[in-house]
Amino acid sequence: FESFSAQVAEVSVNDGKVQVHRMVCAIDCGRYVNPGIIAAQTEGGAIFGASAALFQELTFENGRLRQTNFHSFPMLRMNECPDIETHIVESSEKSGGIGEPGVPCAAPAIANAVFAATGKRVRRLPIRLSEAV
Repeated sequence: FESFSAQVAEVSVNDGKVQVHRMVCAIDCGRYVNPGIIAAQTEGGAIFGASAALFQELTFENGRLRQTNFHSFPMLRMNECPDIETHIVESSEKSGGIGEPGVPCAAPAIANAVFAATGKRVRRLPIRLSEAV
């Protein structure tokens, strides 16, 4: 997508549950026209990525996928979403994508925040503290 992005997260861990309180995102997507759209896409990607990191798992039963639609593939609800701050890096490079770059940064940001909070490394998604080392 020829864009560069980074994220950090602030989390708390209580009773084995990870709660993401805040995420800070930075994106360099080259020249841009509408910063509001860039922020919205980056924040949506961060929420989608955080949902994957915290909840989403594909499982199989008798060779068939068990998750058939969004009712069995959870996403963060509005009241569970962290505060998200987006910084757009000024750049004179050619324009790049903004829809996807926010997604892959979320899981490592949350996993590293879990490590900072607990001293345990997350090596598998979705995050389960019982499996952290």
